[in-house]
Amino acid sequence: MTEAGLDALLIPPSADLQYLTGYDAHALERLTLLVLPAEGEATLIVPRLERPAAEASPASGMGVKLVDHEDGTDPYQLLRTVLTGPVRTVGLGNRMWAEQVLALRAALPGAEQRLAGAVLAGLRLRKSPAEVEALRRAGRAIDAVHAHMAEWLRPGRTEAMVAADIAAAIRAAGHATVEFTIVAAGPNAASPHHGVSDRVIRPGEPVVVDIGGRMPDGYCSDSTRTYCVGEPPDDFLAYYNVLQEAQRAAVAAVRPGVTAEAVDAAARDLITAAGYGDAFLHRTGHGIGLDGHEDPYIVAGNSTPLEPGMAFSVEPGVYLAGRHGARIEDIVVCTADGVDRLNTIDTGLVVL
Repeated sequence: MTEAGLDALLIPPSADLQYLTGYDAHALERLTLLVLPAEGEATLIVPRLERPAAEASPASGMGVKLVDHEDGTDPYQLLRTVLTGPVRTVGLGNRMWAEQVLALRAALPGAEQRLAGAVLAGLRLRKSPAEVEALRRAGRAIDAVHAHMAEWLRPGRTEAMVAADIAAAIRAAGHATVEFTIVAAGPNAASPHHGVSDRVIRPGEPVVVDIGGRMPDGYCSDSTRTYCVGEPPDDFLAYYNVLQEAQRAAVAAVRPGVTAEAVDAAARDLITAAGYGDAFLHRTGHGIGLDGHEDPYIVAGNSTPLEPGMAFSVEPGVYLAGRHGARIEDIVVCTADGVDRLNTIDTGLVVL
C-alpha cells in the first residue's frame, strides 16, 4: 500500500474481502466495510445484525477490530474515528457499489479515490499451492457432472430441463452454489452466453454445455464441452476439429514468461488460418479463483507475462450465426516449468 501511495484500503463484501479475512459477507444496502490503513489497526465495520456472522468468521481471529452500526445511523461517519491518521488517498474495492463510492467521497472529502486492485490484484493473481488444490477440487467436481451428461441430454427435452438436471448434479458433486448453466442447442449454440430456453433439443444438433459453481471454500469451477445428440452435421465437424486443435495449442503454449496475449494468439491464429477467425467472438480466457472472472485475462493486448500460480481458462470457440457453434474450455495453472490442466476429461466431441 505504501509503494502504491495509498493511505488505506476500503473493501466491501467481495472476493477481495474473503481473500483478506476469510469473511464471505453478504453484499447489502447496509454498509459492511474492511478499513485497512497502511499503518495501524484493521477494522471491519458491519451492520449490528451481521455482527454474529462476522464474529464467527476467520476475521475475528486475525486481530481485526469489529465495529457495528445500528439501522437508522450513518455508518460512514465511523470512518472519522476508525481512520485516525492523515488520509490523502484511499483504494476502493474494484467492484464497490456506486452509492457507497459516493458516500465515502462525502465522508472523506479530502481523499483521492483510486482502485484497491492496484494492491490486491497482484496478490490474488498468483495462486498459492493451497489455492491451486482448491481449484483442482473444483475442477474434479465439475468434470464429474460432464461425465454424466448422457443421462440428461437427449432429443425431445428442452434446454431448461437439461439445465435443471445439471444444476442438481453440480450441487451433488460438492459445490455450495450453482453459478451458471449454459445449455445451448442448435442455433442457440452460436450465442456464447445464451443461457437456457424452452427450446426442444432436436436430433443431430450440437449442444454447448458451459457450467460452473462455487465450492464451500469459495473457489470456482468453470468448464465447457460440446456434445451432439446424434450424428453431427458435416459443416460442424469441419470446424470442431480445428477448434480442438486450437484449444490444445493454447494450453500447450502456457509457461512462465509467455504473455497472456501469446496464449490467445496460439488458439486464434489456427482458427483464423482455417477460415473461422470472424466466428471466434471472444477472448481465449479469463482468470479464476474466488471470482469466476478475474485477472489474468487471456486476450490480445494483454502483454502480462505468465507466472507460476496464475490460473485461468482456455476456451476458444467458433460460432456460426443461425446454424450452430462450439466451445471447449479447461481451467489451467501456469507452473514453474509449464502448465497443469485442472479439467482432465477428454476434449473430443461427445456424440450421444
